[in-house]
Amino acid sequence: MIKQNEHERDLISLIVPVYNVERYLDRCMESILQQTYRKLEIILVDDGSTDSSPAKCEEYAKKDSRVRVIHKQNGGLSDARNAGLKIASGEYIGYVDSDDWIELDMYARMYAACIEHGAQLAVCRYYSEYKDRTVSGGNGSIVPLSRDELLKIYIGGHDQYVIYNSVWSKLFRRDLVRGMVFPKGRNSEDIMYTTRAFCMTKQAVYLDQCFYHYVLDREGSIMNERQYERMFRDEIPFWREHISCIRQMVSQQMGDLAGYHFQRRLLFYYIDARNANNKEAASRLVTEMKRDKIEMDRIYDSGIVSRGDKIRRKLFLWSPSVYTAVVWLYDRVVVPLRH
Repeated sequence: MIKQNEHERDLISLIVPVYNVERYLDRCMESILQQTYRKLEIILVDDGSTDSSPAKCEEYAKKDSRVRVIHKQNGGLSDARNAGLKIASGEYIGYVDSDDWIELDMYARMYAACIEHGAQLAVCRYYSEYKDRTVSGGNGSIVPLSRDELLKIYIGGHDQYVIYNSVWSKLFRRDLVRGMVFPKGRNSEDIMYTTRAFCMTKQAVYLDQCFYHYVLDREGSIMNERQYERMFRDEIPFWREHISCIRQMVSQQMGDLAGYHFQRRLLFYYIDARNANNKEAASRLVTEMKRDKIEMDRIYDSGIVSRGDKIRRKLFLWSPSVYTAVVWLYDRVVVPLRH
């Protein structure tokens, strides 16, 4: 018999897409089943797995009445999450990827923060799990954030706080994301789900502590050919949609801030492509940068852009090759001299 804590007023639905993860599912599921917050609905969505994952899912359902299992044809991560959303009955929604795992008090802490601060969503930091090391951070503080404060950190970053677009580092109140779905057959699917949720929230809370263990398969920022294709097909269009969404749902000024940081992102992608000697990707990124020139000229003259970033963009538009050389010199000469 599962004991319920008197402070656990609300059911939390956790949606866990499962696809050929027989090696990792036990680690993930044990971290969920042992959560100190017990009032959970755990929805395992078997997305057409061909290994022993489906049988494992059924075993967990037999062992714990909180576990529900969906078996479906393979449709990808977004489709699996959407299938889970259709049957989720919790007042709060959380997501866990089945090759990752979570701290045992993750949902107790995030739920308590939501209740204490009247927040519609909670955001936490995460551990980056590499093969040879774990990267973490945070000072344990709990910070209530208004919508605009949340968006500014999400869009432009922060010296201390880490607010990423991943849905697995968040706990959403159900009414905030009601009717929202993930785009089927696309990668970087979290960008718009998170952006829309942030735009609609009135009050959020940030926990500056790592509760989620995010497993990374590779090191560094250099992307392979397939990842570049995903970037142009999915990620960049989603970031453009992200800007439009913020402009429509929040304000022109916040949309301009998002546009500015999108330009910065493209410059980082360009240097990655050049470092990987991927000339085609680099050329396409130059086209992406120039595509918004008139709109970005307005934003870069609006007073929200640093002098250094103005110079960097102007140099890039004049000569991408010269810009690359300057970045190379700066990283190898100026940066070491400062340390």
